[in-house]
Amino acid sequence: MSDRKTRADRIFRLTRRKALKGLAAGLGALAVPSNDASAAVWESFFQKNFRELSRSEVQDVVARLEAEYSTRYGKPVKVKTTPSLEGVLYGYGLDLSRCIGCRRCVYGCVSENNQSRDPQIHWIRVLRLSKERGVDLEHAEQYYNPANVPEEGHFYMPVQCHQCENAPCTKVCPVQATWKENDGIVVVDYNWCIGCRYCMAACPYGARHFNWKKPGLPAADVNPDTHYLGNRPRPVGVVEKCIFCMQRTREMEGKYPACVEVCPVGARKFGNLLDPESEIRFVIENKRVFILKEELNTQPKFYYFYSV
Repeated sequence: MSDRKTRADRIFRLTRRKALKGLAAGLGALAVPSNDASAAVWESFFQKNFRELSRSEVQDVVARLEAEYSTRYGKPVKVKTTPSLEGVLYGYGLDLSRCIGCRRCVYGCVSENNQSRDPQIHWIRVLRLSKERGVDLEHAEQYYNPANVPEEGHFYMPVQCHQCENAPCTKVCPVQATWKENDGIVVVDYNWCIGCRYCMAACPYGARHFNWKKPGLPAADVNPDTHYLGNRPRPVGVVEKCIFCMQRTREMEGKYPACVEVCPVGARKFGNLLDPESEIRFVIENKRVFILKEELNTQPKFYYFYSV
């Protein structure tokens, strides 16, 4: 039984590259690139995982993607590959006593991160909860539409990727298309993802989203400032998620994530957990803080707190 299990594990852990090589051998006679566009698709199909690419290979991939996106959307699109910064571990705080449920964070995120408009994909969900019940997720409402917010007797709890230190989503990926970077951001290589959705099943926060059809992204709405592992336009059939706006936050003079900037009541806090002078450290050390589903030991870097 032990030998049989070992053989099964070995088969299951075959890399995507090896599997696709075998597939291509059988399909080679049927799918020969006939023009530049199909050649680019073929090249993408056989591209190595981003972590395995040499510097020159990264440059080639970025040039191909920038040309593809710029042609598709009729504007210059830049694809960054900015690595994580030394001495930085990002953390996020959300003040439940301030959030008013306006969902501006949801749509600020959509605009910044090139999420599909048709069908709609939202990396942030805002849950409406009863003050009487407290944090009772079984009775939370995601789809609410009052004339005004906040509503009497309710409070609001936004949920997005919690960038877990012990991330269950990365452990179940059979092709290692998702992993945790040194700055704590859990990323996805969209060129490597095979769309099996194991990571979606493993995520206890419902923070991963699948493109069931070609994402609808109007050219006029495209944010041309993108990152390979973040907000670049995604293909159909892959999983995507919040990446703390790495195209903004990983710069030396980093900006806040879009959802932090757009919040009208200052309910969202973001910063470097390793910096004792950062705002997020002040929140953790001085406010009533809790993490969602602590019993699962995911060790998220997303903290809920009450300032009043």
